[in-house]
Amino acid sequence: MSDSDDNDDSISAEDSALFRSMVGPVATVHQDKRVRRRSLPSARPRMREADEAAVMAELLTDAPPDPDIETGDDLVHRREGVQHAVIRRLRRGHYRCQAEIDLHGMVVDVARQCLGEFLHEALERGYRCVRVIHGKGLRSGNRGPVLKIKVAGWLRQREEVLAYASARPVDGGTGALYVLLRKT
Repeated sequence: MSDSDDNDDSISAEDSALFRSMVGPVATVHQDKRVRRRSLPSARPRMREADEAAVMAELLTDAPPDPDIETGDDLVHRREGVQHAVIRRLRRGHYRCQAEIDLHGMVVDVARQCLGEFLHEALERGYRCVRVIHGKGLRSGNRGPVLKIKVAGWLRQREEVLAYASARPVDGGTGALYVLLRKT
């Protein structure tokens, strides 16, 4: 073949004859039986999905509200066994926040779902301290700070939450929380 034939896709009669002589005689294979492969199990991680659904269902239960929380109130919570010095450092912002979620302005059900997914992902990544922005509830009127109360209750229910405290003013003040998570 010459260089001018590079774009020509047809095979010359001479090349075809050479190929057939090199390959030799061929026979058509007739096979009526098809080899059936055993079906493989689903690639979906069913146990993991069940665990995640259980975590989400657990988060969906509301803790009894604390009606005494006001718009400007600081929130502080610690599990038994967490030292006071840890809370003091948490309130002062001494722990580096590795992630944050902004819930303010969301409806309660959406905020609950987002918070659950956020905490689950934070635990999977091994984060120790995160910031949850819930807002101050200034536009809630007579109801008071709805998300602030709900988020505080949800976090108290979570076993992986060791402590939380209202953030420093530069990080959202009483409209945000520093949340300290248990090591996994």
